[in-house]
Amino acid sequence: MDAESQRVLEYLSEVEEAAEDVLTSKQQIVDLDSKRNRNREALNALKNELSDSEKVKVCFGNIKFPKSKTREMIQKDQEQLDKEINDLRKGLKAKVNRLNEMQGKPELRGYNLSPLSTDEVKAINSLLKR
Repeated sequence: MDAESQRVLEYLSEVEEAAEDVLTSKQQIVDLDSKRNRNREALNALKNELSDSEKVKVCFGNIKFPKSKTREMIQKDQEQLDKEINDLRKGLKAKVNRLNEMQGKPELRGYNLSPLSTDEVKAINSLLKR
């Protein structure tokens, strides 16, 4: 193989690797979001269907925990899932930009936007009410 063909092959391999990395991150986000939705359903079931004195069976085997302890464990898991999903989404932006750069595409505009914080929304609302 001549040098030009070798460079093209290396370039295509790098682009393919970057694309796989993007797809892997997207799939991880989907999987974690699915788990987060199941946790949300479990929290709603705990809130609506049982009295606080009952113990509930969890998926650790045949173990029963008090309802409050189970709710606390699920909420901690929710917080961890939210953090992981946000971290993956931040990393995904960089990976997509890297892939676009490798392919010679322009950087996506408006892709790096972040939502307003609660304080910023309150400040805007107070200004608009004047």
